Amino acid sequence: QKAGVKPAGWPRNKPAPFEARPDILHCVHWPAYTVGGLVSLLAPRTVRVMSRRSLNLYQRRFPWLARLEHRLHRRMKAIIGNAEAVLTDLRAEGAPAERLHLIRNGIDVTRFANADRVAARTGLGIDGDALVMVIVANLIPYKGHADLLAALAYVKDRLPRDWHLLCVGHDTGKIGAALRQNAVRDGIAGHLHWLGSRDDVPQLLAAADMAVHCSHEEGFPNVILEAMAAGLPVVATRVGGSAEAGRDGETGILVPPREPVLLGEAIAVLAADAERREAYGRSGRRRVEREFALD
Repeated sequence: QKAGVKPAGWPRNKPAPFEARPDILHCVHWPAYTVGGLVSLLAPRTVRVMSRRSLNLYQRRFPWLARLEHRLHRRMKAIIGNAEAVLTDLRAEGAPAERLHLIRNGIDVTRFANADRVAARTGLGIDGDALVMVIVANLIPYKGHADLLAALAYVKDRLPRDWHLLCVGHDTGKIGAALRQNAVRDGIAGHLHWLGSRDDVPQLLAAADMAVHCSHEEGFPNVILEAMAAGLPVVATRVGGSAEAGRDGETGILVPPREPVLLGEAIAVLAADAERREAYGRSGRRRVEREFALD
């Protein structure tokens, strides 16, 4: 741009840079942190806060991003994680210990209290005595749907004759077609309900006997809290904050990620034991009310 020449469309009354200076800047997730954190350095009196709600696995793809975040950490007044696993990452990145804070996720427990199980099953065309599992997760590879289908194929002969899996979530990763093909190949397609995006998750949880969360990575998954609030036992992978949400042998069963055989064994154990499912469900509901209700 030549000196003294303004670009076309230049505002006549353009405000001076940083004319409106915020007292506090709170950046959530790394795109906002890298851009907002850098820009905020031009306003030195601004109090800077960052929040991270995921593990730092994304830094492996962008080494420059890791170096930038490490430098920005030292400029923050407070650094907030929603799980101990997230704080562990931040400590390893050199975030000052005295500025680290833990604020776990919370949910409105009342949303899951009064859903009608009979009506929910009737709407899905499922009999009252069938075994119903549910997974609430967008169809993205790291959410582990392929592992779940492999696990169900592995234990299908140990499941009741009438069993169903409700798959709730948008096909964000464009893997739905491949998953359906796998289900046909493994002889379980007739048991699966691909429900897509839904806004009636409390009702769908009410229709289920257990929830499954088989992600390869997580920060702190709300879906586990929601399932426990609905009184469901949860089979989950031990990743990120999942073990901080549920308790192995108390609210469900935790297994390593990317292990379909172990995932299938856990599902088979709960499928065969209604009393254990009910006990885990009650314990999970109490835990959510005590630890993760919004109030």
